[in-house]
Amino acid sequence: MGRVLLILLVILAAYLMWRAFGPGSNQRYGSVQQEQRPAIKGPDDDEEFLWNIEKNRFKERRAKEEAERKRREEEERRKRREGEA
Repeated sequence: MGRVLLILLVILAAYLMWRAFGPGSNQRYGSVQQEQRPAIKGPDDDEEFLWNIEKNRFKERRAKEEAERKRREEEERRKRREGEA
């Protein structure tokens, strides 16, 4: 009786292993697949491209603000010099 029970347990273990790791177990249990990047169809789909555009616009805006600030400071200095003379 013990041998029959042992054989049944071995068969059950083999069946469960087949179900867990056999063909089709990927879809059945939804194991994690590698995340694929979406296909880039144009420049407006590319996150890196959009980030670079935004970064360049920020740099241009910052440069314009800096140039405006320097121009104002120069005007103030010129007015002070004219006022002193």
